[in-house]
Amino acid sequence: MRTYDFTPLWRSTVGFDRLFDMLDETQRAVEDNYPPCNIERIGDDRYQISLALAGFAPDELAITAEHNVLTVEGRKADKEAREYLYQGISSRPFKRQFNLADYVQVTKASFDNGLLRIELVREIPEAMKPRRIAIGTAPLEQIATQKAA
Repeated sequence: MRTYDFTPLWRSTVGFDRLFDMLDETQRAVEDNYPPCNIERIGDDRYQISLALAGFAPDELAITAEHNVLTVEGRKADKEAREYLYQGISSRPFKRQFNLADYVQVTKASFDNGLLRIELVREIPEAMKPRRIAIGTAPLEQIATQKAA
């Protein structure tokens, strides 16, 4: 795996601390790919995360969205001890985290047929959206008055 030195970018950028921290973290982290997941774009500002959680029940899962980080945790309830001859379906505890961009909000979550689906939407505030600025013209008399003064 390659590592990158972001020092030159630190010298010429302001306000990108969170982005560089995420890049540094991904270089250092050993990625655990359990449980498997899909991340889909389902519209211009709509996304869906699907996690394959065979053997888990909805009450054994916790979803938390806090400070632009979505966390999904699962822990099997110890209902009864079983003796497995072969256990191919993993039921180990897990914690998956997803970094969310600014203004991305979790709208709903559903659990069906072993798939946990989390829907997200990006809602940019009106004040942050681009707006068209009207170009006005000043009367010639007003321009002449300003030059004379």
